[in-house]
Amino acid sequence: MKFHSLLFCIPALLVLTACSDFFEPVDSTPEPTEYSYNYWLLQRTYLFEDELPLLDENGDSVSELYDKLSDPFTRYVLPSKSEATITHINTSVVPGDVGLEYFQITGAEHPLVIYRVYADGPAGRAGVPRHGNILNVNGVEITNYEVYDSVLTYSKDISMQIAYMGDTALYEMVKEDVYAPTVFVDTSKNIPVITITGFKLMTADKVNGTLGELKAYLDSTRNVTEPRIIDLRNNPGGHVSHCVAMADLFIKNGVISTRAWRFFSGDGEPTYNRFSEMATPGHSGENGKFVMLVNKNSASCAEIFVAALHEGAGIPVAGQTTYGKGIGQSTWNTTNGGLAIITNLEFLTPQGNSYHKKGIVPDYPCDDVSLQCGVEAVYKYFGKLTLEKARDTLFAEEHAVLRRTNDIGGAFMRGDDN
Repeated sequence: MKFHSLLFCIPALLVLTACSDFFEPVDSTPEPTEYSYNYWLLQRTYLFEDELPLLDENGDSVSELYDKLSDPFTRYVLPSKSEATITHINTSVVPGDVGLEYFQITGAEHPLVIYRVYADGPAGRAGVPRHGNILNVNGVEITNYEVYDSVLTYSKDISMQIAYMGDTALYEMVKEDVYAPTVFVDTSKNIPVITITGFKLMTADKVNGTLGELKAYLDSTRNVTEPRIIDLRNNPGGHVSHCVAMADLFIKNGVISTRAWRFFSGDGEPTYNRFSEMATPGHSGENGKFVMLVNKNSASCAEIFVAALHEGAGIPVAGQTTYGKGIGQSTWNTTNGGLAIITNLEFLTPQGNSYHKKGIVPDYPCDDVSLQCGVEAVYKYFGKLTLEKARDTLFAEEHAVLRRTNDIGGAFMRGDDN
């Protein structure tokens, strides 16, 4: 039997998949149909075995086969959509973009303000200023995000007029496929805020992805003694290999995470496995002071990370109870080129606790999960800070943050009101 695997964890909130392996079709005789192959996989890997008798062995509709199962994360992706799905799972790429994030000020004449500039994108190379106000693009006045998105969608060459610090300037760019960062560092009330938006294999760090982004930051701040906030609000998850390795950067020893899964042996019979990832000492986040900030949309791989740091490194959690997705999926390349995404894993905290359908309960709960909640938690656990006054780079906290994305449906909005 030949296969290759790639473990990932994606949230339920944006894409109905989660932690997953990729596998090639198993050699079988006689040649299976698309239906029989998916039926065979489900019978041997689907975690919730009590539902398997519901499946018709001799059916012909793969979609109906999956519809009979109650698990919302187990699904079939048509061959025409499989490549796009894999790209979305593995990378942070935004096809045909300039590399900006924005927020919109309701009621303003020109409401679109630049929130972040991706250094390696066209906007970063052109010198577009962060916090600049977009006046027009290609001569079209920007009165809302929808107008802006429409202009960028149908134009390759972009001429953007931006007002910043009392001056107005024109910035010329050519769209390209942009790999967005997934780790951002800002400040709020003089406290550094590390925002992790997902766990991807390839991001602005095209070699080491999200793990590389976080490690580079922690290595560069190894001697920092001030407390910091790790912001995981609305983080839907991503690749397990990354969230586990990223948790290891903070944990000196012991279990990081335990997974149990249903699979099949060489003779095709179902088997059950269990494995615990162990921490290794000597990483740059082990001696830092941190508080994690989460909300009800912190899910899947983000919960693996939160549980690991909470139980394995004693890092407190502030915010809301998390989503409660403690299961994962293996993704199989099927005989016709589709994807079979099947729940076959369960994840446990370092102490062996399940959080599926329960979520991770914060130590410092907040009804309003803004950054102020994280700041208050820092004050509680580390005392009131007396740092030098610094510019608050997260002044857009009260607004939803928007960026262009490769998801169907337009802008992906990340903010407290989502």
